[in-house]
Amino acid sequence: MESLSSDKVTINNPADIVIIIGYFIVVISVGIWSMFRTKRETVGGYFLAGRSMTWWPVGASLFASNIGSGHFVGLAGTGAASGIAVGGFEWNALFIVLLLGWLFVPVYLTAGVITMPQYLKKRFGGTRISLYLSVISLFLYIFTKISVSHPVDMFSGAVFIQQALGWNIYVAVIALLLITALYTVTGGLAALMYTDTVQTFVIIAGAFVLTGFSFAEVGGYSALVAKYSSAVPRNVTSLDPQRYNISSKCYFPRQDAFSLLRDPTTGDLPWPGVLFGIAIVGGWYWCTDQVIVQRCLAARSLTHVKAGCIMCGYLKLLPMFLMVFPGMISRVLYPDEVGCVVPEDCKRVCGTEVGCSNIAYPKLVVSIMPNGLRGLMLAVMLAALMSSLASIFNSSSTLFTMDIWTRIRPQATERNVIGNKSVSICWIPVVQAAQSGQLFDYIQSVSSYLAPPIASVFLLAVFVKRVNEAGAFWGLIGGLVMGLCRMLPEFWFGTGSCIFPSYCPFLVCGIHYLHFAIILFFCTSVLVLLVSYCTEPIEDQHLHRLVFSLRHSKEERKDLDWEQEEPGRRARREADERLRENHSSDAGKQERR
Repeated sequence: MESLSSDKVTINNPADIVIIIGYFIVVISVGIWSMFRTKRETVGGYFLAGRSMTWWPVGASLFASNIGSGHFVGLAGTGAASGIAVGGFEWNALFIVLLLGWLFVPVYLTAGVITMPQYLKKRFGGTRISLYLSVISLFLYIFTKISVSHPVDMFSGAVFIQQALGWNIYVAVIALLLITALYTVTGGLAALMYTDTVQTFVIIAGAFVLTGFSFAEVGGYSALVAKYSSAVPRNVTSLDPQRYNISSKCYFPRQDAFSLLRDPTTGDLPWPGVLFGIAIVGGWYWCTDQVIVQRCLAARSLTHVKAGCIMCGYLKLLPMFLMVFPGMISRVLYPDEVGCVVPEDCKRVCGTEVGCSNIAYPKLVVSIMPNGLRGLMLAVMLAALMSSLASIFNSSSTLFTMDIWTRIRPQATERNVIGNKSVSICWIPVVQAAQSGQLFDYIQSVSSYLAPPIASVFLLAVFVKRVNEAGAFWGLIGGLVMGLCRMLPEFWFGTGSCIFPSYCPFLVCGIHYLHFAIILFFCTSVLVLLVSYCTEPIEDQHLHRLVFSLRHSKEERKDLDWEQEEPGRRARREADERLRENHSSDAGKQERR
């Protein structure tokens, strides 16, 4: 980011340095305190924080796990480029997270599971579905959270460190990884959730400060509305007009920039996709993703789960005002940089020819924040980065350890499992470092091509008793094939831009990715139900406390995966279920109240 480098303001005043040092002291202190607060010797103590979390760390951790520094860069950048519609991704979660607390978590708690593949294994039996989900979940983490979004997280966080402290950017990345791994490996989920709580307050406080300065600089909301439509760069003509034919629609802001629900055919985020497509992908993320569900399973009771979900829902109202609007303000204040359209200019400003809207938020920080508050914004970016990285590392390694490592070593003791979990975190950054970065432009669409089949199977597994293993498996496979048939050609041809159009055939890529998510979800659901009703049903004795209608059942459940477990794993499982028995019973009583 050359433009940022030119505006570099190194933090060397006492106020900023005190804030940064104070931030690190607080985070490390909270991590150390939480290490001694919970028992980390057992699987439940390490992976689920001893099931002792109250509602406010649950809600704060749900929010902090979701909000990374890539949100500040991505939401602000998309807001700068096209307006407020991107806020629909955030507001949609307000309703989906309530479904998590009221409909899905009660079943997960009574099922007595730690990971989502474990739930599907209990629900359907066999190993192919749980193994498929473990692999596809790690794949989605790599391609939508680690290899795609988190280099943005790490790059944006590293750029802020570079701007503030003058460090080499690679030294900054290594420092971030080491600090994050320190409390993630040693403290388990408890340390992660308590530090997430601190990060949440830091993120919100700092973002409010920058939002206030931004609106003051632009002249208020009415001034933003009036000025945004004319926020165009001064240079709109390329030095090579034969190669780059730039039309006015490439540099003028959208006329529907302040509309949340846009035209279903011409809108960049069409309203059917915003209402239903985002809900489907959000259902996968908020109701079935290991990162999110693991925090709810760590709650003290179902009441605390629900309260935490409500808290998270309220917090998800904020990104529209704290990230999207500041991004739009940045385009108004710096149209030549944030709104650049000529490829040569964009290459000079931010190193890429397709546009520089992603520098909208960092540009505000280095340009309008006074001395004494740049340190606060650096702490905000670090908080967002570290919380999201730690969440992905923890949950990815939980999936690998509980669902893949125990399959390789079924006789592993609890201490072996926990020890391997600590080591397994190390391979996530290795995979991250090996990725090519070419998928960055497709982060939103990847989830729409791969997640709807998972959302469909979980929804039907929880609410439809008749769904069986064959239906779920072939639904997942059919949905995967259908998703790949859309995703791979789009990756090959690219999504294109105003100046660089895509040559992907319209028949394949002409449907908006959010509309495709709706179609994929519907087709997968039909296939799951069709195959299930054509094959043998699962008896109720195998479904007690595994489906919503039988969540209060007191009858003994005969798990379908019982005979497949080795004696060592079975003994460990029995002991862990005895520890969870009281917790599950309390959850059922509280829900009936």
